Amino acid sequence: MSISSSHKPIFLALALMVILACNSLAPTTPQPAATLNALYTSAAETLSALSTQGAISLTMPPSPTGTLAIPTSSPIALQTFTVVPPLQPSTRCDAAAFVTDVTYPDGSSVGMGVSFTKIWRIKNVGTCSWTTSYALVYLNGEKFGAQNSVPMPGSVGPGQSIDIPVQLTAPNQSGHFKGYWRLRNASGVLFGVGNSGEESIYVDVNVSGYNVVGYDFLDKYCEAEWQNGSQTLPCPGTDGDNKGFVIVLNSPKLENGNTQSKGLVTHPQMVNNGLITGKYPAVTIQSGDRFQASINCLYKANDCNMVFKLQYQIGNGTVQTLGQWNEIYEGESYSVNVDLSALNGQKVKFILTVLANGSAHEDYALWIAPRVARVSAQPPTTTFTPSPSPTATGTGTATPTATATSTPTSTATATETPTATATP
Repeated sequence: MSISSSHKPIFLALALMVILACNSLAPTTPQPAATLNALYTSAAETLSALSTQGAISLTMPPSPTGTLAIPTSSPIALQTFTVVPPLQPSTRCDAAAFVTDVTYPDGSSVGMGVSFTKIWRIKNVGTCSWTTSYALVYLNGEKFGAQNSVPMPGSVGPGQSIDIPVQLTAPNQSGHFKGYWRLRNASGVLFGVGNSGEESIYVDVNVSGYNVVGYDFLDKYCEAEWQNGSQTLPCPGTDGDNKGFVIVLNSPKLENGNTQSKGLVTHPQMVNNGLITGKYPAVTIQSGDRFQASINCLYKANDCNMVFKLQYQIGNGTVQTLGQWNEIYEGESYSVNVDLSALNGQKVKFILTVLANGSAHEDYALWIAPRVARVSAQPPTTTFTPSPSPTATGTGTATPTATATSTPTSTATATETPTATATP
């Protein structure tokens, strides 16, 4: 039987259906070999894929290593504040505060072997009064040949200040020297200055060369022009002259009874608030020069009460005051030591002035060794200088009175300083 070409597709479809039907009758359990082959094939494909991925990961370029950049800023300066507690009044019985160096501020120059007076100004900031049973005592450092203790010059109440002088002598060798002192109360207990009361006051000087006299006001006293404010006075004058007078005394006695070799006496005019002035010729001042003298009332001049003044003039300029000191008769003498460094290089006319405090009766103003002291590399030489005029001998004509009474301690304190002078 022949099959036409038009029936071929139908025939092929029927044949396919028969084959499929026969296969559906076969068991459905997979053949082990076929299953294992499939698993092997799948595992091999997985390993191959993993191997390929590993190869890819190994051949990848390394990632760039990043560096963490931390900016460094400049340190920030934080302002700090110190809490300052409010000042509280001292509740200590004995408490002191340093005010100033009246003479020989720190670093002053002193000649070898020269005697000088150091004066400290101290304030009582405690609750107890200081009496003359209190003292300033040497603690340590350079002693400068001083006493171990110096009594308090007078009584000092709370809130008051006092000047404490100590007589010293510079060593006979050059160098920088420092000596420390403290206060001592009536019970013998030491106390210092400052908030803690443990700080010492001290003298601090440079010793080099020698102190020599740059100008001697006593030897040249008749080179000065002396006046009483309205008229010129003769030199030497006459002791007891009511117009005022200036004389030199040999071996005059001080208030304390001690005798000096020479002294310049300047007595103001015998009127209420009288005065006397002596203007000296110009002298050229050098750096480090100092005006030095000891001021006193003449022995037994019991009514003595006056003001000593040191003044100066440059050319025809205004008269300036370097210092002034009140002096009364109480048995003490006072050292004057004024730094002249601010006048370095100037031609200066010095003026010694004495003013009466009220009555001029017995105002015998005694200047001991008034001079311009100068530091020199050479020791002083002794030369004979004849007196320019006759000198008086003795203790003057001060007449003692029967009513001598105790008077307060004078305030030997400069009240004015040169305008160009700066002190430490």
